[in-house]
Parts: sequence; structure tokens; C-alpha cells
Amino acid sequence: MLKRSALVLVLLMVAFLAVPSFAAPMPSKTAANQSLATRDADLALVRDVAANAQVAQVLATHGLSQEQVNQRLSQLSSQDLHQLAQNLNQLQAAGLTKQEWIWIGIGALAALILVIALS
Repeated sequence: MLKRSALVLVLLMVAFLAVPSFAAPMPSKTAANQSLATRDADLALVRDVAANAQVAQVLATHGLSQEQVNQRLSQLSSQDLHQLAQNLNQLQAAGLTKQEWIWIGIGALAALILVIALS
């Protein structure tokens, strides 16, 4: 009985460790010597993304109007705004990606097969 429990525990740990991790080191700030033209370009890029119909709809469901979003974006420091503009393609929507759900499904299926096999 103890061997079965240990085997199930080890296999569950392996299944959960198989889920890929998306964390990566990123610098916290960019260069401090940015021009106003760079800031304006970054602000325009971020505002274009925030004005996207799908993004605006999600922001509106969370109680933020387009004016509030623009106001908050203009309050960002030049470094934070530049970093956001440079990393827009890396932002993910809340929730899990399709690949993460596949890994979770594989792990759950493996755990279910182990439980049935060891019963």
C-alpha cells in the first residue's frame, strides 16, 4: 500500500512538473535617456492596442472607459511606457493558453489511468 501511494505521488509530481513554465527574466526598467518623440510613439502604439475593439470591450467589462485608460497610460513613466510598448506581443490574456490546457488534460488523464490501474 505504501509503495502504491509513493508511486502515485511521484507520478502526479511528474505530471504537474511537465506543465511548461512561461516565466523569463526581464529588465525592470529601460534606458532613462528617452526623447519625447519616443515617448509619443510608444504612447500612440499602446493607445492603438487599447483602442482595439476586443481589448476595449474587456476593459469596459472591468469598468474602465477609453478615457480612463488613456488617462492612466499618460500617467506611466517614460521607462514603463517604453517597456510596455516593446513587450506588447508578449502580453497574454488572463487565463490559460490552449497548450497549457492540453498539458493539464494529459496530466489528469495520466493520473486517472494510474488510479484505475493501481486500484
